[in-house]
Amino acid sequence: MNLNNLISTMPSEPTNHSKNVLTNDVEIEGTLRFEGELIFDGKIKGEIVSNGILTLGKAAMVDGEVKVKSLVIYGKVMGNVTVSEKCELKSPAQLEGDLKATRIVIEEGASFVGKSEVNASKPTKSNENSRNTPAPSSSHSSSEPVRKAINTAVIS
Repeated sequence: MNLNNLISTMPSEPTNHSKNVLTNDVEIEGTLRFEGELIFDGKIKGEIVSNGILTLGKAAMVDGEVKVKSLVIYGKVMGNVTVSEKCELKSPAQLEGDLKATRIVIEEGASFVGKSEVNASKPTKSNENSRNTPAPSSSHSSSEPVRKAINTAVIS
C-alpha cells in the first residue's frame, strides 16, 4: 500500500463541522472543553465550557456549570447554565439551576426548576436607527437599552 496516495487524499486542514461523541460509559471529573460540536451522553462532575454546540443525551448527567454557545438537553443538569445563543430542553430533560440564554425553548415533558434570564441579542445598527422611542432610562448608565426578562419557573 502506498501511504503517499493516502496522505494526498486527506484534507490539509481539519473541518470545523466535526461532531465529537462521548458515550454513556464516559465519566469525567473536572473541566470539559471542546471545539465544534459535542454529543455527550456520559457523566461529569465539574464544568463544560465551549464556544460550540453541545447536545446532552438522555443518559447524560451533569453536576456543575455549563457555558456554551448552543445547548440541547435531553438528560439531567444540576447546576447553572449560560448559553450565548439558543437553549432547548427536550423531553425528558431535567434542569435544576439558573438558566441564562438569548433564546429558550422548553418542550412539554421537560422539567426546569430555577431562575431563567433571557437577554435579547444586541441590536444591529439598522435596528437602532429604526427605533422611534428610546427605552425608559433608569439607573442603567449605558446608552444601550436594557432588554432583560427574569423569571422563576417550575415546569414539569
